[in-house]
Amino acid sequence: MAAPDRYAVIGHPISHSKSPIIHALFAEQTGENMRYEALDISPAELEEQLHACLTDGFSGLNVTVPHKENVIPLLDRLTERAELAGAVNTITRATDGTLEGDNTDGLGLIADLRDNLHIELIDASILILGAGGATRGIVPLLMEQQPAELMIANRTVEKAEALATTFAHLGNLTARGFEQLEDRNFHVIINATSAGLDGNIPPFPASLISPDTICYDLSYSMHGTPFVSWAKENGCKQAYQGWGMLIEQAAESFNIWRNIRPDTEYVRKRLPG
Repeated sequence: MAAPDRYAVIGHPISHSKSPIIHALFAEQTGENMRYEALDISPAELEEQLHACLTDGFSGLNVTVPHKENVIPLLDRLTERAELAGAVNTITRATDGTLEGDNTDGLGLIADLRDNLHIELIDASILILGAGGATRGIVPLLMEQQPAELMIANRTVEKAEALATTFAHLGNLTARGFEQLEDRNFHVIINATSAGLDGNIPPFPASLISPDTICYDLSYSMHGTPFVSWAKENGCKQAYQGWGMLIEQAAESFNIWRNIRPDTEYVRKRLPG
């Protein structure tokens, strides 16, 4: 039997990553001959280690924090959605050795919200908490769903305003600071910050949540996340953590590399969510 094709996820830190488990289950399900691992690469080592990986036999890489934006100058080209997002989570080595960056985060989120959780996004009012790389990756795909409004909120309002300006051509985008949210509630609230993961209560006003609000945390944990706990305590309709998005974006990466999209239900039944 031929040696398996090699793939990995790179980040810093990376020991918590569930991507090796997910891709192993995908390979098991589809019969693809591949091996997937996690590589801890510090920001200082990124350029040297990236090229070492991809000249050392790796066919593709997933990219997680803190490298999603910093990896871009090291690639030969980007897909349109990666260009729009300004962030990369999937790298493919072409047959000529060139490197292409893609971003499957938005696709993964929409697949989980719309197809798995059956959350209505058309004409919804949506709030994204946070204005970092994760938000850049999901705004374009969320705007394709034609929400009535998409607001980006951030501790530093200028950062939220900059993102809203970047994507203004996509539709009705607004920006606020966290302290300016007291008078609003939303159909869907997406947490794209790490707020609360240090054990503190997330710094968002409870008035954001109505009995009809659905909350979604891009973060995930074996024991639940502080944002999900906060949302439930304040009376939201439903609250979910980001296992589904993690699995769906991984399936999109797998499809890019192997030209076959695995059945994500197979994996979702085997991981918490």
